[in-house]
Amino acid sequence: MAKNKALFLDRDGVINVDKHHVYKIEDCEFVPGIFDLCRQAKQKGYLLVVVTNQAGIAKGIYTEEEYFLFRDYVHAEFARQNCPIDAEYYCPYHPQGKGPYAKVSDWRKPAPGMILQAAQDWDIDLAQSILIGDKESDIQAGQAAGLKRCILVKNGQHATVKHL
Repeated sequence: MAKNKALFLDRDGVINVDKHHVYKIEDCEFVPGIFDLCRQAKQKGYLLVVVTNQAGIAKGIYTEEEYFLFRDYVHAEFARQNCPIDAEYYCPYHPQGKGPYAKVSDWRKPAPGMILQAAQDWDIDLAQSILIGDKESDIQAGQAAGLKRCILVKNGQHATVKHL
């Protein structure tokens, strides 16, 4: 029986304000309240797991290396704010992508692949876990994975501690 519970977070629109394919550190604007929410989640025993579609890679807007640099910056800031991210899963594929990234993937939300992989990797009880996303595809992925609760927020608006 799985012993961990997780707060699954979409990235763009939930962690950082979605300015359409954000990948440059200088363009990063954290959503107000995200660090408070994540500190509270950690205090309540949740793992923090980011699950993010990254179609910008598939479309050739930025590289995986640029994605990793941005990811590392975000993770460092969360650690500095005393709410370290435990894991991040990303999907670089898109059906209309370029080259090897042009494909359908069960990791691309609304499919639940990233969430299911995280549950396997981290021994997560999905029935006790929560997802916060800013798109209907996020919610569909969470529901397909069997999460306890899926919360839809508007881009740049934060979920509050009462949601935990």
